[in-house]
Amino acid sequence: MSRYLNASLQALEAYVPGEQPRDQRYIKLNTNESPYPPAPSVCSAIGEEDVALLRLYSDPTGKNLKEKLAGLYGVKPENVFLSNGSDEVLNFAFLAFGGKGAVFPDISYGFYSVFADLYGIDYTQIPLKEDFSLDYRDYCGQGKLVVIANPNAPTGLSIPVDAVEKMAASNPDNVVIIDEAYVDFGGETALPLIEKYDNLLVTRTFSKSRCLAGGRLGYAFGAPALIADLEKIKYSTNPYNLDRLTLQLGEATVDAEDYYRQMCVRIQETRAWTRDRLEQLGFQVLPSRTNFLFARTDRVDGGELYRMLKERGILVRHFANPRICQFNRITIGTPEDMATLIGVLKDILGGC
Repeated sequence: MSRYLNASLQALEAYVPGEQPRDQRYIKLNTNESPYPPAPSVCSAIGEEDVALLRLYSDPTGKNLKEKLAGLYGVKPENVFLSNGSDEVLNFAFLAFGGKGAVFPDISYGFYSVFADLYGIDYTQIPLKEDFSLDYRDYCGQGKLVVIANPNAPTGLSIPVDAVEKMAASNPDNVVIIDEAYVDFGGETALPLIEKYDNLLVTRTFSKSRCLAGGRLGYAFGAPALIADLEKIKYSTNPYNLDRLTLQLGEATVDAEDYYRQMCVRIQETRAWTRDRLEQLGFQVLPSRTNFLFARTDRVDGGELYRMLKERGILVRHFANPRICQFNRITIGTPEDMATLIGVLKDILGGC
């Protein structure tokens, strides 16, 4: 780093994204991207005229996309915030609502602690239980910003909506963020609760179930006042946070809802098949409501298994955290991808 970096940032530990290697072709099961392309109508949504219009700024309000999302989910446009990936919503939310501190699980999305450190927010990481489940009572009456990924990453576990409601009700003077990046793969959404609790913010992304990770498009639902807070920060930092093409692709994606529901069902079916095969090989696999599985085996060290798979052209995600270092997170790919994974694992375990 240079000698000019703000002293308060010099010790910041940045988020480490999943590998995006270019050295060879991999079966890529490490970053929870969709194995399927966007809907055909989305792929054909942009033409030469649209590209030519890149000379003009995008609509900073995202009016058309907000209206489509509001119509799809039964809310009003003023309940919708648009962002450059859901990470931007979380970034703004920590800045806007973390003044009294923050609390989130010790095993969850790694960006939560990064955002807290970035803004000098005092935070507490509450340990998940031994089985990696979350006890909602740990988050009741905290008097701080509460951030929960539901379903959780990297464990894949979820909590019911009534637990979310109890957290929101018990923290009336603080915002409760429910990060629903993976909710479309079998989770239960807290969206209906935003009408009852003005301190509840529900974040979503187009990256996972909507096959648009490269489009960098996220959104959030909340009471109009919460959304206005986020808009204030957006307009104070980067009002044109979404480009014209991304907004247009987002609109086409909403219009193709049936296609994406079918893709989610397909991924859940492949997930069930993969979990069954992994368990037959002796793996411990946590029950998942996401597009990935969290699995370990006593026969091979977790980090070593990650490396052995990579040598054989398959990428999964390994974490160094001592509580989970024996696990690997495995994104659900196509049936063919997962059959190849199982075949390679059989070979690896056969040599152990």
